[in-house]
Amino acid sequence: MSDNSGVYDLILVGGGMVGATLACALQQSGLNIALLEAYPFASTQQPSYDDRSTALSFGSRRIYEKLGLWAELREGATAIDQIHISDRGHFGAARLDCAEEGVDALGYVIENRILGQVLAERLESQGGVELIMPAQVERVENGAEWVSVTLQQAGESRCLQAKLVVVADGSESALRQQLGVPTEQKRYGQTAIICNISTDRQHNNVAYERFTDSGPLALLPLSAGRCALVLSCLDEQVEALLALSDAEFIAHVQRRFGHRLGRFTRVGRRSSYPLQLLETESQQQGRVLLLGNAARTLHPVAGQGLNLALRDMDALLESLLAAAGSGADLGAPTLLAEFVEARRADQRQVVRITDGLVTLFSNGFAPVVALRGAGLLALDLLPALRHRLAKQMMGLGGRLPRW
Repeated sequence: MSDNSGVYDLILVGGGMVGATLACALQQSGLNIALLEAYPFASTQQPSYDDRSTALSFGSRRIYEKLGLWAELREGATAIDQIHISDRGHFGAARLDCAEEGVDALGYVIENRILGQVLAERLESQGGVELIMPAQVERVENGAEWVSVTLQQAGESRCLQAKLVVVADGSESALRQQLGVPTEQKRYGQTAIICNISTDRQHNNVAYERFTDSGPLALLPLSAGRCALVLSCLDEQVEALLALSDAEFIAHVQRRFGHRLGRFTRVGRRSSYPLQLLETESQQQGRVLLLGNAARTLHPVAGQGLNLALRDMDALLESLLAAAGSGADLGAPTLLAEFVEARRADQRQVVRITDGLVTLFSNGFAPVVALRGAGLLALDLLPALRHRLAKQMMGLGGRLPRW
């Protein structure tokens, strides 16, 4: 806990899923840690814990098990036993099955508000991390031995210091911009419309990834017979789709998806989010480290964004615990540079896969269409290819957590 001096070993900026998970992981570390967040966990304005749902890979389940959080999360999570991949209007489909991979689920779907509630309750009940919220961080300044963080809280300005600052404040990270971290952005010309939707057939724990000419359509199994829908559309279609009545929107989704789940019967509140690939040229700047969407924002195809961020968090956690155990400087730039380099291969692989899928399945050139149909067919027929893809989807392509 804080000694009220405003000096910490580590300051986390951003209490979303990645920042809050790292905070939970460090509660028993003995480090002096502060978590800064603009919105209280229970606030309806908290953007990380709204009505959306998140796909957690099998590897992410392993991380939450090590944190002692999975038993609570499991109660609100729906297992993904199979994944069905198809290309609308074209031949070829592929299926991944947990039984073939020797696991009890390929992944899980959990509503963000449930995940947020579990993380918040752990942080508020077990201590070990000072929660400073609501607080608006205005400036982060790197120094040779310390990082200074200026914030506004209850109308007053405060200045804190830490050996290391981890910034996890989302895709539109104001601190990333204030620090002048260069980024590369790729606009896909697509927007995701997200909502819950019900069908008259049971989903049987099957997740669907269906590629269409306007972008991928994902249906993920939820409790009570519902599915989480992520409908990608062209940017110019968004306003019209949001303006549709529920019945008209259901009919549109039915045409895009087909009848594998029977008829769609009810739809919840719709939200929209523009889709892009955003990457920082470096996650590290001095004693400041960017994590989660602040460092890398992916297209939601294949549901890899949060799972990659959790693997990043896991690797950082190992590094921090090792440094703390040896009395080393947590924010030493050489230590952070080693972390960045160690994570580079996994990050590049996931970016290649997600960006490649969007690019490949957005191409209407006839030979490309035929090639990807053959690829789906080969994937369905060849166990070795399925196993390789399944490992990547489950977050098991690299090493597993050791800590």
